[in-house]
Amino acid sequence: MLRYDTKAWWKLIFQFHEGDTLRTLLPNISIVALFTLLVVYCNSGIMPGYLKYTATVHNLFGFVISLLLVFRTNTAYDRWWEGRRLWGSLVNTSRNIALKCHSYLDAQDRVRATIAFDIANFADVLKDHLRGQASDIPYPVDHAPSLAAEQLFMDVANLNRQGLISEVQFLTLNGDLTALSDICGACERIKKTPIPFSYHVFIKKFVFFYIISMPFVFAPEFGYWTILVTSFMFYVLASLETLAEEIENPFGIDTNDLPLDEFSILIKKNAHEILVNYPIHKSAEMTATTYS
Repeated sequence: MLRYDTKAWWKLIFQFHEGDTLRTLLPNISIVALFTLLVVYCNSGIMPGYLKYTATVHNLFGFVISLLLVFRTNTAYDRWWEGRRLWGSLVNTSRNIALKCHSYLDAQDRVRATIAFDIANFADVLKDHLRGQASDIPYPVDHAPSLAAEQLFMDVANLNRQGLISEVQFLTLNGDLTALSDICGACERIKKTPIPFSYHVFIKKFVFFYIISMPFVFAPEFGYWTILVTSFMFYVLASLETLAEEIENPFGIDTNDLPLDEFSILIKKNAHEILVNYPIHKSAEMTATTYS
């Protein structure tokens, strides 16, 4: 995911980065420009005056396609934003589990490091699962996040059986552990439910025929300037569709996808800071001194 300064207007306008759609669409833009050149040349040289400027119906089609692309883009962004919310919830839930275990367990308990590792491991396994990649720790099942979550459940259940946490504390942790599975299921719903194929193909066909018809409509009025107009319109419309395709699955490794690696590192860092390093804050030391 790219980080950028939202206030740097001129820098953003003239900046070409890895995820810029211009690079991806440049071959197609060239084809559209050559086709437009052929139409304009035929209208001005071979069959002069054959085409007539009739843009009324074409403008109506442009309005319809703009509505379709707006809906397409909004739908894709909603999926991207929901994925961001889910991973934000995963970060918060992981912290809650670590904080509660930190408050329930003695500072010398060795199980603290095990729980910290399993919290971080769940985030890593979920990330690899959503990306279709192999986890660092091989699991003999297709759904590795279930085993990673099961390990955390077993950790907490063992604490309860050993008397290290009470029944009330166990039930409190159980709610947070259940939330991990809920987050995993919600992420899988986004990944495994793409935009319907028919709708996806229809928009591409509509954009194609709209752009192909533009030279025949505007060549009599704009002449060779039609090449620039048609190429630019194709760039705008195709860019919206390309961006929507990229962000509708926010868990991949494309430029505009969510930074799952950063989230996983953050969860690991927080879990170890809370459970393994367990720093004693000055405020706690002052309180202990006051009441001693």
